[in-house]
Amino acid sequence: MRLIISFAALMFSVAIMQLSTGSLSPLDALSGIQEGFSKTQIGLLGSAHFFGFFIGCWWAPRLIGSVGHARTFAVFAAVVTIGAIAHPMWIDVPFWVFLRILSGLGVAGCYTVIEAWFQAKLTNDNRGRVMGVYRVVDIGASSVAQMMIGFLEPAAYLSYNILAILACASLLPLALTTSEQPKAPSHPRLHPIRAAITSPLGVAGVIIAGVSSSSFRMVGPLYGQDVGLSPLEIGQFLAIVLIGGALIQIPIGWVADKFDRRWVLIWVSIGSIFICSGFAFINPQNPNTIYIMAFIFGVFTYPIFSISMAHANDFTTPEQRVELNASLMFCYGIGAIFSPFIASVLIQSYGPSALFSYIAIAHIGLVIFGVMRMRVRPTVSDRTIYRYTPRTTFTIGKLLRRRNHD
Repeated sequence: MRLIISFAALMFSVAIMQLSTGSLSPLDALSGIQEGFSKTQIGLLGSAHFFGFFIGCWWAPRLIGSVGHARTFAVFAAVVTIGAIAHPMWIDVPFWVFLRILSGLGVAGCYTVIEAWFQAKLTNDNRGRVMGVYRVVDIGASSVAQMMIGFLEPAAYLSYNILAILACASLLPLALTTSEQPKAPSHPRLHPIRAAITSPLGVAGVIIAGVSSSSFRMVGPLYGQDVGLSPLEIGQFLAIVLIGGALIQIPIGWVADKFDRRWVLIWVSIGSIFICSGFAFINPQNPNTIYIMAFIFGVFTYPIFSISMAHANDFTTPEQRVELNASLMFCYGIGAIFSPFIASVLIQSYGPSALFSYIAIAHIGLVIFGVMRMRVRPTVSDRTIYRYTPRTTFTIGKLLRRRNHD
């Protein structure tokens, strides 16, 4: 308990920041609809967020080395605040794209500071407990953030001011902590080509995870609005997917450790294809039916990232594992940057069901590639332990190391 209390300030900062930034994306989608943005333009806002997130992951470790953890967090929290509060000042697509880049950059920087701070303070004896709480805080705050859009009026000064206030408030726990700041961390090198050579299927899996999760998070509100869900129901729809993805992590981890991970990845992707086909062709009208299908969608799509990371780590050495995980996050970001825009173009051209048709096609490609890879290389007998991997920053791999697997 003392250990958890000592990290309470960091956990509170993460939770408050997630409440702000997690609500911003669906609020932007609903605000864009109200202000007459096209679906393609709203998808572009989602892609802009991940472009900024990518820049933030790259820049934040270098800024920490220059000015320290607390000042770096303050810089990026200020960037998030500016990105949120400036929305109602000028209702313009290019301006909002710029603001979404700022908010993506800022949240990536804040996560990098928190995770670098954890990395410097954790030991192999307490890493698992603290990271478990960190995952719960992250998922819990993200779920609440999705629900908040039911109470935030689209395109209103008050709504964006609330999110800006939350971003500012995330500074308080970290600024008031009496814990000594750690030394500046070293940032891992990125070798995406080496990662692709090490584990082609692992790289393909994280790219598809980026394609499916980013398109759903950023374009999912458009689907909900088109099928007649209210803002509150859209928030519940988005949150239930996260809950399904969180609850499946322990059982799917047991399966992934017991059986060939390639088969697990293939069958999870097949499940994703079936549930996406249900969304694409059934087009349910009852909110309860949509919620059930959303839960199943989260169950099948969200573990793909962690399974792919675990599979890739099976084919590398402990010394290379941190850089491999950073490179896999890089590949995830590439898929996440382009996917919301592509999904929005498809929705505008072919209707709301095109979102899930697009995700299903991506998973069909992953299934085919997975079967091909099984013919090329056998699995390994000495495997790393599966663990849920948050899709936060390039430094997350350092936090997930265990003594008996390093």
